[in-house]
Amino acid sequence: MSQAINLYGLDRAALEDLFVQHGQKPFRGRQLMKWIYHQGLTDFAQMTDLPKHMREWLVENTTLDLPRVDEHIVSKDGTCKWVLDVGEGNLVEAVVIPEKGRNTLCVSSQVGCMLNCSFCSTGKQGFNGNLPAHMIVGQMVIANQMLAQRGERVTNVVLMGMGEPLLNFEAAVTATNVMTEDLAFGLSKRRVTISTAGVVPAIYELAQVTDVSLAISLHAPTDEQRDVLVPINRKYPISELLAACQHYVQHLGAHRKLVFEYTLIKGVNDSLDDARGLADLLQDIPCKINLIPFNPFPASGYKQPNSGTIYAFQTQLMKRGYTTMLRTTRGDDINAACGQLVGQVKDRTKRQTRYLAKVKAASAEEIV
Repeated sequence: MSQAINLYGLDRAALEDLFVQHGQKPFRGRQLMKWIYHQGLTDFAQMTDLPKHMREWLVENTTLDLPRVDEHIVSKDGTCKWVLDVGEGNLVEAVVIPEKGRNTLCVSSQVGCMLNCSFCSTGKQGFNGNLPAHMIVGQMVIANQMLAQRGERVTNVVLMGMGEPLLNFEAAVTATNVMTEDLAFGLSKRRVTISTAGVVPAIYELAQVTDVSLAISLHAPTDEQRDVLVPINRKYPISELLAACQHYVQHLGAHRKLVFEYTLIKGVNDSLDDARGLADLLQDIPCKINLIPFNPFPASGYKQPNSGTIYAFQTQLMKRGYTTMLRTTRGDDINAACGQLVGQVKDRTKRQTRYLAKVKAASAEEIV
């Protein structure tokens, strides 16, 4: 028998097509979707409005398996992290950040990351592969199962965990389709955000298939700085990236904005000149700016600026009229903060080996 189809990996159009292929009307796919997501059923026999022979076919040919939870850790600030087994010795991480009236889920899209941003611990783990859509959606299902125990649910999703979502394009789009589908999780497209380090061609492609929110990991106002922090900038420099951003925000229409993420690193990109440069750079793009104090990890070579420097940077941007949020560090005691997710990656590159050697050397220097 061919490999079972994991239904968590199919959006509404794909579920409708699945039934059409078996001589059924498309509405059967919508019925199935409501059973799975609205009723939380995984037993096909109980889906009594589906034809019996289709229920039998679903039992034999499909599955609703979730990634196995290897570890569930709760921070002192309430942040929850799941370490999930995605097969072949690989682990990825998903995080729920609870705030008043909302629960934001940060999901992973790759095992490790194809990119190697210098300030991000995930990239140092190397890369093993893309997560299929059902494993991205599965992170949402697992988080909602836990939150349901206290009468809550995920209200916002950010594809900002391990990996670059736009380098796993089809799976990322399919997963966000399920997240925003009224017959499934029903989140507003304003509340589902894909984050990218700047895969320019994929931003244009994204505008053709969805209008979920988009966040850009910018982190520097000049190509010279960004080439070091975000190496993909050497392929797609800032001018090309901002042109793609203009295209996407125009596609979103009135009253929608992009988000630009900017990690503040001591002595690297945190000066008032950097703030002024950033303000000049983004002046023609409807946007808000999220400032993220750098979250340390071993042998990074970077440090977090002091609070005075951070607030001065934020004030400079606000004076220029930007909505500028300072992201509070959450979950750093369980390594769940931005840039700290590592999981366990059976690295296909040599990046992890080089990084571990660097950590070992740095530890030896501290002992001496």
